[in-house]
Amino acid sequence: MTADTSAAAGGGPEEGSADDGAAGTAQDGEVARLQRLQRRTVRVLVASQVLGGVGVGSGVAVVGLLAYELSGTAALSGVSATASTLGAAMAAIVIARLSVARGRRPGLVTGYLVGGLGAAVAVVAAVLGMFWLHVVASAAFGWASASNLQARYAATDLAQPATRARSLSTIVWATTIGAVLGPNLTGPGASVAAVFALPPLAGAYLFSLASFLGAALVQFVWLRPDPLRMVREQAAVPAVAATGKDTIRLAVAAIRASPEATVAVLAITAAHAVMVGIMVMTPVHMEHYGAALQLVGLTISLHIAGMYALSPVMGALADRLGRRNVVLFGLLQLGAAALLAATGDPTGSVWFQGGLVLLGTGWSACLIAGSAWLTDAVPVTDRPAVQGTSDLAMNLAGGVGGTLAGIVLAVAGYPALAFGAIVLLVPAAVGAWRLGGVRSRSSA
Repeated sequence: MTADTSAAAGGGPEEGSADDGAAGTAQDGEVARLQRLQRRTVRVLVASQVLGGVGVGSGVAVVGLLAYELSGTAALSGVSATASTLGAAMAAIVIARLSVARGRRPGLVTGYLVGGLGAAVAVVAAVLGMFWLHVVASAAFGWASASNLQARYAATDLAQPATRARSLSTIVWATTIGAVLGPNLTGPGASVAAVFALPPLAGAYLFSLASFLGAALVQFVWLRPDPLRMVREQAAVPAVAATGKDTIRLAVAAIRASPEATVAVLAITAAHAVMVGIMVMTPVHMEHYGAALQLVGLTISLHIAGMYALSPVMGALADRLGRRNVVLFGLLQLGAAALLAATGDPTGSVWFQGGLVLLGTGWSACLIAGSAWLTDAVPVTDRPAVQGTSDLAMNLAGGVGGTLAGIVLAVAGYPALAFGAIVLLVPAAVGAWRLGGVRSRSSA
């Protein structure tokens, strides 16, 4: 066969090279486009996360105070906070279900809108003096917390596996602004409430309402194209409709099928239960021993800084050293934190305060590395359901942990609470250790 015949039949070397070059150029262009979309997605999520974080922080700072004011008894002052936690747990599944069927944006926006409704109803409850209406409002308020939490997963949809944890950690880090600024709006909130002749504590919920609506607007307008729908298109995976029970059933099956996913969920859940249990009882323990209120505030501020300020570091470590290794590092920090908290002097010991900082950084490491590990371990078809179910377990663990912590503190004391927390970390640590390495599976 001559060169001319060969060229006519199948194309010559020059034509083949041109075709290969065109295909390579098109592929490079698609990769560059996805990278631009990923950077834009992260920027939008950071903006909405700051707004949502301010709203959550503003409301959380007064939820117990308003519950006490409306109920007239300290015994019921924690009911509204518990309702908020349970609301967030329920919302995690609804948001996951919407994400499975329609993409990230509808689920996250819905969470913020329901949370905004909860903030508005909380204002009404304050005006009418209705405690149980405030409990209902707090449950709705928790939906915004769920959106703020699940937003971290939206940052992973278009991210490359090698940078997935860093993208996720950027969204967690953005929560720092809200966590710091939100609680400081209680005073200005009282001033705003006075303008509208509202009870002083209602003002904080006005800031929450505005912040949640702002976060919903940012995502509705600018979180386009939807990152989850984009990655599904890339993988040629169709969206599916599912009921709440179907979502949980699908997620549990996917988690059980993957040892990495199982350990990741276990680590996230245990870390959150331990963190919440020790954190919520620390002010009570310090006050019991006569610590100054300023010291209590400083200790909790240092703890919150540990939770969020070093998030990018944890993300970079998870990408560089592996998810499993950073999860183990986080569990080790939590164990050390519990030990220092149990043995340190709560009236001014550097060891005690250092323990609370480690409690925050250990939680951060487990949340970020565990969330990235969970995302790596399951196919793109299962990710929204699995991620939502993980957040459901996380919120329930926090609610149960906070409740049981009070009982343990009253019956056995703070050291027993801290040592008991170490026991909760053992199954996750053993599971991660036995895996022996990261066998990440990613479908996108």
